[in-house]
Amino acid sequence: MRNIGKRKKHILEDILLNHIKNNLKQYIIAIILFVIGIICGIIVISKMTQTQYDEISYYLNNFITSLNDNAKIDKILLLKNTITRNFWIVLAIWFMGSTVIGIPIIYIMLSYRGFCLGYAISAIIAVFGVGKGLLFIFPSLFIHNILFIPALFALVVSGHKVYKNIVKDKRRDNIKQELVRHTMFSLILLVCIEISALIETYISVGLLQICAKYI
Repeated sequence: MRNIGKRKKHILEDILLNHIKNNLKQYIIAIILFVIGIICGIIVISKMTQTQYDEISYYLNNFITSLNDNAKIDKILLLKNTITRNFWIVLAIWFMGSTVIGIPIIYIMLSYRGFCLGYAISAIIAVFGVGKGLLFIFPSLFIHNILFIPALFALVVSGHKVYKNIVKDKRRDNIKQELVRHTMFSLILLVCIEISALIETYISVGLLQICAKYI
């Protein structure tokens, strides 16, 4: 049984490594655009006015205060909202990738995600400093994104692969095959992304409530 488990693990690793190897250029492009988005978010925070800083500081400090006051968090509602949000993100990227002409849009969506992450990280550090800021960032932004962001990259790359393969071969059978492949791959990634929603709701929130005591 152990040997069978090891074989399955090696097979999955080989599939994953071959996928990355065969689409390395697209992954590099996706990473670069994501990083550009992060940098833009950092720049926006660095250029914020005192009024904007006060608003962000007020919001974050109130949030920490509510956590320290043991404010009740409806985790069922939070999970429902997160799952719904993630579903629409995946659906939008799947659809844009399937239409071929939507490729620029999915890269814009990826960059925007990077922008939001860079903006949030910079805002937190600007308000709480590096030490306390990292204590806030680790549970609230880092843990669930370990799964979410790679899955998002893979989803974007899958859409780009549809475009690339259809351009090479415009036969109806090939188009149908590519769309089926993209759809099945997207469904697998949807499961991964929704698992990140569970992590965000039941692990990240719990850790954040603990860390909030030291911020």
